[in-house]
Amino acid sequence: MAKKQAAKKESNTQDFSKYIRWFWMTFSFGILSVILIFLLASWGALGEMPDHTLLENPRTNLASEVISSDNKTLSKFYFEDNRTPIGFDELPKNLVDALVATEDIRFYEHSGIDARGFLRAIFAKLTLRDKGGASTITQQLARQLFVGIASKNTIERLTQKVKEWVIATRLERQYTKEEIIAMYFNIYDFGNNADGIRSAARIYFGKEPKDLDLKESAMLVGMFKNSSLYNPRPHRNPVGTKNRRNVVLAQMAKYEYITETVKDSLQKTELNLNYSPESHREGLATYFRANLAEFMKDWINDNPKPDGEKYNLYNDGLKIYTTIDYRMQKYAEEAVAQHMPKLQAEFDNQNTPKRNPTAPFLELDQKEIKSLMNVGMRRSERWRHMKNDLGKSEKEIIASFDKPVQMEIFAWKDGKYTEIDTVMKPMDSMRYYKSFLRPAMMSMDPQTGHVKAWVGGMNYKHFKYDMVKQGKRQVGSTFKPFVYATAIDQLQISPCDSLPRTPITIEANKFGNPEPWTTRNTGGNYKGYQTLKAALANSTNTITARLMNEIGPQPVVEMAKKLGVEQEILPVPAIALGTPDISVYEMVAAYSTFANKGVYNKPVLVTRIEDKNGTVLYQFKPESRDVLSEEVAYVTVNLMEGVVQSGSGARLRDNWRKNQGFTKEMLTGYPWELTNPIAGKTGTTQNNSDGWFMGMVPNLVTGVWVGCEDRAAHFRDTKYGQGASTALPIWALYMKACYEDKSLNVSKAEFEKPSDLSINTDCSKASNNDVSGDDNVDEDFGIDF
Repeated sequence: MAKKQAAKKESNTQDFSKYIRWFWMTFSFGILSVILIFLLASWGALGEMPDHTLLENPRTNLASEVISSDNKTLSKFYFEDNRTPIGFDELPKNLVDALVATEDIRFYEHSGIDARGFLRAIFAKLTLRDKGGASTITQQLARQLFVGIASKNTIERLTQKVKEWVIATRLERQYTKEEIIAMYFNIYDFGNNADGIRSAARIYFGKEPKDLDLKESAMLVGMFKNSSLYNPRPHRNPVGTKNRRNVVLAQMAKYEYITETVKDSLQKTELNLNYSPESHREGLATYFRANLAEFMKDWINDNPKPDGEKYNLYNDGLKIYTTIDYRMQKYAEEAVAQHMPKLQAEFDNQNTPKRNPTAPFLELDQKEIKSLMNVGMRRSERWRHMKNDLGKSEKEIIASFDKPVQMEIFAWKDGKYTEIDTVMKPMDSMRYYKSFLRPAMMSMDPQTGHVKAWVGGMNYKHFKYDMVKQGKRQVGSTFKPFVYATAIDQLQISPCDSLPRTPITIEANKFGNPEPWTTRNTGGNYKGYQTLKAALANSTNTITARLMNEIGPQPVVEMAKKLGVEQEILPVPAIALGTPDISVYEMVAAYSTFANKGVYNKPVLVTRIEDKNGTVLYQFKPESRDVLSEEVAYVTVNLMEGVVQSGSGARLRDNWRKNQGFTKEMLTGYPWELTNPIAGKTGTTQNNSDGWFMGMVPNLVTGVWVGCEDRAAHFRDTKYGQGASTALPIWALYMKACYEDKSLNVSKAEFEKPSDLSINTDCSKASNNDVSGDDNVDEDFGIDF
């Protein structure tokens, strides 16, 4: 019996030992299998793994950043990822604390994998008390950088998790904890084109990350759970986003980053978004950015990378430093937005169907209007798209313009821009848009050539054609200073010299003119004599024509070319009254030459370009040339000062009282009370189609144009259509804002007089007879044969 018990005991011991051996064998096999799986993953057997080089430089699309001269981000160029990375030192402490408290409280203790968190998550799943995953911040970063979206297939999902763990440990060895946090914030897509924390802070709150307050930081960290679900925009999920933000605040209080009192207080607050979308069609300086894109396209074609590959404007994270001043650009756009709706209201009032059956066109019959609209149809983006992209026939395209479609149209409402959803025929929408007055404005430092503000229209989304550089319109009397400067240069005449107002006829064949050319003065005043200073101030056509008769058109054309006018100008006497079509861009550069003592500077848009690592790829080289002597330039400026002292620009002064008959809307922001020295020139072209004002102070030259797309759409009355009414108020509002901003240092000083000035500019001793009739302000209307 004893032997049987001993044998049984020995058998049980052997069985137990066998189980022990199987346990350890299984355990060891499991451990070895796990190690093998991790080794296989690290060797790339489970799929491609990032090597050392890729870990150092993860492949992420980086938006190219456009930076203003005062070091603010104007915009970004990007296709899919609007991402601009920042360093850990640019993240506020409350943002980092919110992330750690919510996503990975033991972040600073583990090496990429949180074992405690992992075991807790496994236990929670086994007990059906799932409280979420246990992925560390580093694992989440690894997933976003290299692994991608989790597969629905269980095996593939487990493989992805293994790769994620391996990469997380490698990231921990490669980077500091601070660098990992910065990368995590930079890589995340916060929705609404907010890729990375910098874009998110700017788009949702209109500020840089370092300026985020506690509740703003908590909202953005809350979005890490699911930015599509927790989208704070009003028509998306602001309530859910607020609740998620409050969870983050609760986590911060739980781990004592904030007090319970602070948590309770902030949880009661609203999100207080300052939603500022960043797209190519919205934001500041849209027209400038479109021109900049063309500049960059040419630069990229001419400047490949060292390996021969071309830079990618939308993915390579270039930094483009521009001359645009963020503050001045803002003031320029605000000036346009303040004046244009009021001007448009008056224009619409004069072009009701009852008052003008052919609105918005004047002087055209129905046949001419139909021809004009057909030309516009063939030039439209709709025509190009249907013909080139869709391969439609001409008959089909024409028919489509008469079929009503759903569209968003531009409108001014209560003095502000808005969009209206409507159903309209494309042909009708074309006519609708032709009824809008359009502005253009450029501001430039004459000493450096740096362009400080650029407004090519009032809304880039709906009016894409840039009227600063692309558009060229008849310049009217703003061309007259070119004639005066040429005459001063050739004849050494003085602003105080007088000429008769009487009509003058330039004979046929003189200067190659095929027919006799006789000028007239708008006010019909031909009596007495007038000083050159008063003649330019009052835009007296006959005196300008007399100067042209003395010097001839060819020298004036050559002067315009030296001043930067690029297109061909026919050398005929009529150019004296401003018949050439010239862009705002060229006119501002030309006038800047006068302010810069006769030295022309080509306008500068970009000062330098850097790659994502800060290596300088481009540094601008100024292009300048001597055009006029300092004396001639100063005398020309002195002449133009008379325009603001007593001529068509006098309404800039606080003592201007000739505003009877003008509506309040036509004098936006008046009185402007600009008392400092200003030189300038107004311009109004034939039938009031174009209104101009060119204004200068010693360190800033600004040009403004206002007109419709077609010259046949215009004001009937010169009182409303002249440059002094359409363009000058925009200049005044802009300069007033610039002067109120003391940080800009826009000059209020006098223009510097040359030490060796030999031409008399003091006209105070001119006799009354010499300035007879100066009370009448004339504006030329372009060609006047």
